[in-house]
Amino acid sequence: MSAATGTVPRPETTPGPQHPARKRTLAGTGTLYRFALRRDRVRLPVWILALFLGTLSTASNFKQVYADDEARASAAKTMDSPAGLAMTGPGHYLDDYNYGAMLGHQMLGFVVIMVGLMSVLAVVRHTRNEEETGRAELVRSGVVGRHASLTAALGVACTANLVLGILLAVGLPALGMDGITSGGAVLYGAAHAAVGLVFAAVAAITVQLTAHARAASGAALAVLGAAYVLRAAGDVGNGALSWLSPIGWAQRTYPFVDDRWWPLLLAPAFAFAAGAAAYVLSTRRDVGAGLRPPRPGRAAAKGFLTRPLGFALRLHRGLLTGFTVALLLLGAMYGSILGDVEDMLKNVDAIQEALKNAGGSTLAESFASTVMIVLAVVASIYVVMATLRPRAEETAGRAEPLLATALSRRRWVGSHLLVALAGGTGILLAGGLGFGLTGAASTGDSALVGRLTGAALAYAPALWVTAGVAVLLFGWLPRATALAWIVPVYGFVVGYLGKLLDFPDALNNVSPFGHVPALPAADMSWLPLLLLTAIAAALVAVGLYGFRRRDLETK
Repeated sequence: MSAATGTVPRPETTPGPQHPARKRTLAGTGTLYRFALRRDRVRLPVWILALFLGTLSTASNFKQVYADDEARASAAKTMDSPAGLAMTGPGHYLDDYNYGAMLGHQMLGFVVIMVGLMSVLAVVRHTRNEEETGRAELVRSGVVGRHASLTAALGVACTANLVLGILLAVGLPALGMDGITSGGAVLYGAAHAAVGLVFAAVAAITVQLTAHARAASGAALAVLGAAYVLRAAGDVGNGALSWLSPIGWAQRTYPFVDDRWWPLLLAPAFAFAAGAAAYVLSTRRDVGAGLRPPRPGRAAAKGFLTRPLGFALRLHRGLLTGFTVALLLLGAMYGSILGDVEDMLKNVDAIQEALKNAGGSTLAESFASTVMIVLAVVASIYVVMATLRPRAEETAGRAEPLLATALSRRRWVGSHLLVALAGGTGILLAGGLGFGLTGAASTGDSALVGRLTGAALAYAPALWVTAGVAVLLFGWLPRATALAWIVPVYGFVVGYLGKLLDFPDALNNVSPFGHVPALPAADMSWLPLLLLTAIAAALVAVGLYGFRRRDLETK
């Protein structure tokens, strides 16, 4: 008996870029990238155009509001306070407060937060959400590499940020405003793109840690919030803290002032390192699972979890807690400058005129009534998200087994709706309380705590109408539920920006927020609130009726 012997070739341990093993991990990336762009053909252009046009309109508005050197110098003087710097950016911008410096100071730190939000949602949507719904497993059963979906998602986020950066670099110099130079505009656009890349990479890590899209988004947005807090703390006190924040890196490029490029190099370096870590982590988990193991549940569920309302509250508690804390802090930030409003705006005729139209015996009251619209719109974002949670449960296939039991459709949707309505009201209460506490501290008027808290709660019926619109769409046109976002967006545009840009009053009447008394500047009127409550009840009733009549989407 004889046996043949031979030498077994040793496998390569470190495959290079052209190695077949490396190619297999990225197989199908181009197809998934094009498909993701196809799916986001409406969503991403809306994001990009909103951020671009919002920046351009704000810059143009600066020219109208701060028409001369005296107005800009007065604005710089009033911004040079701890509260003003915490809300805007570092004080170096104030040295020569032309329109370019004003744009970098007041807008850069705010808009890059929205860019980070856009990037986080894009990456989570095309990675973890696909796994959670089971679509990723189906796609991976074809000729698709392990890293293809993550690479495609990061490619989509990079494309969106790059397009926004280019639009800003080209569009801002076309305004022909003093201080807005071409070189500064290129740096300004690059700063937005760089911060977007950082938070896209952060989201690439968080989607590896948890098995749920909401948790991945929440963790990435918590990092975004921490970056803002570090930036604000650094601009007010210890400047070293700002260097721990990607937002601080962007602001310290000082576009239109010093045009420093080197701080921006930190962003792609961090994004590359975080992205590389995300790829490594993705090889250490199964599809659909997260690196963080789920906590073992109790042997027997608590009593409240066996009831629809308790279970709905358990599903919403993370989102509800996050929005409550966020609105409390937002209200506190606005309240901290309430005592300085008179000095900040005394030489700005356009804003004084806009606030005068809001009513009020003092400029501080008019300012407070305008801030209430911002708080109400942010709370309405939570209301829309919470009200549409049943739609997410339905499309994910989790509603069908629940409704196969004795649980009725009305009780199931009603439990989520009750959490959305009560939670939205509680979020308003937190925002008004934060606004009132710091407002009272900055003005020395303790009565503002109750007045501003009550003013915020007056917007609760408008939130209920917003929820009613979402329920109506869910019941009758489930595939068109995205239209519910028109209500908060339109309310912000005509209610807040419309005052500054002098929109016709008729436009504000279309929004439910436009019918709420502008407290504390105006007198209380109960009739509009009662009518809004009745409209909300009617919308909810019709929506629930439609849901009972239509077929359930099944898997």
